[in-house]
Order: sequence, then structure tokens, then C-alpha cells
Amino acid sequence: MSATQLDYYQTLNVSRDADGATIKSAYRKLAMQHHPDRNPGDAEAEAKFKACNEAYETLKDPQKRAAYDRFGHEAFTNGMNGGGGGGFGGGGHGDFADIGDIFETIFGSAFGGAGARRPQNRRGADLRYDMQVTLEEAFHGKSTEIEIEVSQQCETCDGSGATPGTGERACNLCHGQGSVRAKQGLFVVERSCPTCGGRGVVIEDPCGDCRGEGRVDRAQALEVEIPPGVDTGTRIRLSGKGEAGQRGAPPGDLYIFIHVKPHPVFEREGTTLATRIPVSFTTAALGGSVDIPDLDGSTNTVDIPVGIQSGKQLRVRGAGMPVLQGRGRGDMVVEIAVETPTKLSKKQKEILEQFRETETGDECPESKGFFSKLKDAFGA
Repeated sequence: MSATQLDYYQTLNVSRDADGATIKSAYRKLAMQHHPDRNPGDAEAEAKFKACNEAYETLKDPQKRAAYDRFGHEAFTNGMNGGGGGGFGGGGHGDFADIGDIFETIFGSAFGGAGARRPQNRRGADLRYDMQVTLEEAFHGKSTEIEIEVSQQCETCDGSGATPGTGERACNLCHGQGSVRAKQGLFVVERSCPTCGGRGVVIEDPCGDCRGEGRVDRAQALEVEIPPGVDTGTRIRLSGKGEAGQRGAPPGDLYIFIHVKPHPVFEREGTTLATRIPVSFTTAALGGSVDIPDLDGSTNTVDIPVGIQSGKQLRVRGAGMPVLQGRGRGDMVVEIAVETPTKLSKKQKEILEQFRETETGDECPESKGFFSKLKDAFGA
């Protein structure tokens, strides 16, 4: 410690084990006593006022205070060079700093070198927005507007974080280096400066609107284009529409995650649409056709072959969902559900009775085969 540098505890007239409240109270008392406004033209009072500020800035911060308690004023000087004899034979405090310099020369910044890179202002965070769409909207695509609350660049300071007309100054703790060094045994360990976060500079007068962050939260309306063919899990990226970067750094991106609502008629698997349609037992037996609406507003006519059974699936080519960012459409798969009538007129019953009397078993080969297996298995 230099002869002109007083101990910080002595400067504030407190003991080394004083708590934070005691240190703060002592500082306020001395600051009022030596404030330049109360002592105009008094250079000695001004010097004491500055010394009180310097002492308080260190002792009020637990990390700085711990470093000061361990290394004294050398904790806040470049390289922590405390003077002393050269070489390895002096035995003084400065010998360890010299050894640290040797390691630094050989191994570089891993042992506290001056070439350590300073962290840059962070890019804005990416944001997520979940959007629900109907199957029809997923089929046709749509343009829509969303409103989100997002951090945007402060208009007052243009994202700098500083009050207009002011700027940044070198950090008093690391003297613009972005890091502070401490001796541990024979080594010099370099750590990011706790005051400036490793940037080497601090804002002289923070902007009142963004409090020095360079960004503020506010609502933003955005136009979103949903392309035809989107599905649940589809992700749409809006570049640069995420959170604003820190103090002018680039913004993040906004990702729209699509969720397609269930449909009352169709189920979807990729580009394939599936549905289940009821067919009367006469149509199933004699054949016919049914009309199924298409999502594009048209109608698909599905031919029902003679003798179709429940569970049979028919495929309609090109009647499914559009291919996302491609051409063409998938298929529609129609599953047949044969309905058995529950209410018959007298005439209908008579006709069915006549049909039953003339049955030979060949009309329903699957049924005939099943009962034949039963007979073989049980001897009925």
C-alpha cells in the first residue's frame, strides 16, 4: 500500500469487522461533513470527500470488500504489482507478482494475461409464441396479426443505455481492463470485473427510461403469414422480432409454434386426411356412391364397390392436405362403417325374410367360412 493511500477502514473511521449498516452510516456522516458544496474552495475537504467515496464504493460491495481484506489496495491495481525486490531472491511481496508475470509470459491469459477477451453485449433472447389454427386454416394458410409484449430498443437512448449527450467511461475498479487479478500462491488468477461485468466500461449517466439497459418492454403488433400445409409442431421463424439485444446488440428471433385444433370430421396424419363414413347395408350389398366434402370447398364422390364390408378403407388420391412448401396434396382415406337398420317397416321385414329363405351361404363367404371353422373345431 502506498504511503499516500490510507486504509479504507481508517478513512471511514470504522473497525475492520464493522457491518454494512455501520459503514453506510459512517460514510454518510463524513460525506456530509466534507461535501464540496459545504466547503467551497477547500481542496483538502474535496480530497477527503473523494477518499470517502472511494472507500465506501469498495467496502459496500461484499466481493470487493473480501478482495480488499485479503490483498489490500493491490486487489484493484493492474497485475497486483506491489513493488519489492526483483528476481527470485528478494523475498518480498513483489517476488510473487514477478513469478506470476513469468507464468503469464509462458502460458498467456490462462494465468491472468492481458489478452483475455472481454464479453460482448448479449444478443437478445429468442421468444416463443403458440398459435392455434383450425384444420381449414392449416389447409388454406392465412395472414394474421398477433400482439406480444417484448423488450425493444429504447428510443430515448437508441439502445446505448446512456442519457443522450453522455456516454461510457472506464471502469474505476478494473481501469478499463474488464478483469481483476488476485494472487493465489505462485499464480495470478484473473476474474471478470464484478463492477462492469467484464466490459471494461460503465455507463456514466444511465438513461432514465431504460435504466441503462438500452431496452424497454412494450406491446408490439406483428403480421404473421401461415403457409398452407402447416401441422402441429410446425415452427415459423420471424428473424429479428425477438427480445432486443443488450445496449445495441442484435435482437433475437421470434418463433411461432403451430397447434392445429381437432376437426369434427377429419383426422390428420401428415398430408393424409382420414374419415369414417356410414353406409347403409343395401348400398354396401348392392354398391353405390357417397359424396364427401373437401376442405377446398368442392365435393369428392367416392364409389362404393358391391359387397363392401365394415372397416374397409378406400383411398381418394390428391384429396388430402397440401404439401408444406411443396406441390400437390396428400390423399384422403375413407373407412366404411356399414349400418344395420334398427327400425324396419312390415314390407321391409317381409323382403328380408324372403332373402333369408333363399340364402345359400355363398352371399357372405366370410361368414360361411367362419361357421365352417366352428363346426370343424367343436363338431357341431
